[in-house]
Amino acid sequence: MFSLNVPVPGRIARVAGDLHPELTRFERIRDRHTLVVKRFDTGLDPDAHSLPRLRERLRPLLRDAASGPIDLRISGLDCFADPPRGTGPVVYLAVESPGLHALHRRLCEAFGTVEEIEGDDYVPHVTLARGGSVEDARDLVRRREIDPIAWTADELRIWDSRHREDAARLPLR
Repeated sequence: MFSLNVPVPGRIARVAGDLHPELTRFERIRDRHTLVVKRFDTGLDPDAHSLPRLRERLRPLLRDAASGPIDLRISGLDCFADPPRGTGPVVYLAVESPGLHALHRRLCEAFGTVEEIEGDDYVPHVTLARGGSVEDARDLVRRREIDPIAWTADELRIWDSRHREDAARLPLR
């Protein structure tokens, strides 16, 4: 499966590094930090398994007049106590971005929506850790404040989950 991701700045890795001692109480700590814009599910769209076709379908959507660099902001630490997929809780950095939400909606219209995690259920975030105690997650969120981090994304990347690597870069114009 492919996903379309926003590259995150190195400052996010530094925040995650600062939080690392407190994240060790969770089952898995993320070492790769990503911000997913859209997942491409082969059950929803037959082109989702072909990188060349996916890339060609994405290009006009990203060239749309409403597209362009996206302003983003990490606004704090939060958690999903019971995520719809995978083990919980999930501790994450919350992301605010009207431009990201608008792009996500356009992509869902074009490619379909993965239930429970996209469309109206989409919560932009950067996962830091998952698994363990919900109480520990809520305690960490209550105790720790994160300084806001703002950045502008001028490209997106297609992530190939089979090979666990970026498969393509797409500029935002």
